[in-house]
Amino acid sequence: MATKFFIYIFLVLHHTVSHSLYTDNFLHAADILSYSGYLSMSLTLSIVYDQNITMLTKSQSLTIFAPSDSAFSKFGQLTISEIGLYFSPLNLSLEFLEFLPRKSMLPTLSPNEYLLITSSPKDNFVAINGVRIDGSPLLDDGSLVIFGIEEFFYPNFGVSRPLECVLPSESNVISSSVEEASEFLNSRGHSITASFLNSQVMEILDQNSFLTIFTVGDDMVRDFVGNFSEYSSLFLRHVVPCKMEWRDLVSFDDGTIIRTYLEGYKINVTKFGEIVMANNAPVVYPDMYSGDLMVIHGLNQVLMSPEDLQLVFG
Repeated sequence: MATKFFIYIFLVLHHTVSHSLYTDNFLHAADILSYSGYLSMSLTLSIVYDQNITMLTKSQSLTIFAPSDSAFSKFGQLTISEIGLYFSPLNLSLEFLEFLPRKSMLPTLSPNEYLLITSSPKDNFVAINGVRIDGSPLLDDGSLVIFGIEEFFYPNFGVSRPLECVLPSESNVISSSVEEASEFLNSRGHSITASFLNSQVMEILDQNSFLTIFTVGDDMVRDFVGNFSEYSSLFLRHVVPCKMEWRDLVSFDDGTIIRTYLEGYKINVTKFGEIVMANNAPVVYPDMYSGDLMVIHGLNQVLMSPEDLQLVFG
């Protein structure tokens, strides 16, 4: 795990672009923050740029979490070692943050430091390190995203096992991991899942997320759907963001809600003794495959349709 983490950090921090784009991002961000009433964070960005602090890698994409002026008044200026925690080298849209489950790990520009999602998809807000972000971003132009937050992030905020969620930029593991997972599924009688993994996973990975896939055998899939056009919808409701190994699933609170890649469809993780169920479907083959990019769990039945799910859970 430690080796994967250091490779992950290296790949994220290795993602660089030209000096002009770096300059534009920082100066534009400082202006937006000033106009939006975040004067202290605007000044902080100006100081960072003027001092050319090397830990703030010149990133093609950048998300900034800006504490309010009242937070600076209460606690003073951020130290050099703390500044990088408020910058992520990725474009983290509000929709993507809302999508992530609790304990998702977000990369930052502070060496060996990360942020944690502390809200869940069923909440009507996003919280990071125990601090809510102030709704819609101040700016989201595709490469630069700025969120306001009322307080400083709580330092050393963490859990015993954060979830790997945000895929490193320029990752070299994608194609080999997909091929390996597909070959495994084919060898276990899950060729329909393997086929749609090959055809749809690249579109899913455009959202920069590691994956967890729940799968059932081909016979159950064929019995459950009437025609090939329904397979895509079926596959997407069995795929969720982040790598959730068996030890993660068993640690979830009973009734934890997880969003899937089928719009509007959610998985309710419940427990009955030592049995973990996803929308009432028992996980019978936990960690049947675990690779760099994804983990796959086997179910003994197909996840219910949105219509049947509404009848059961309301």
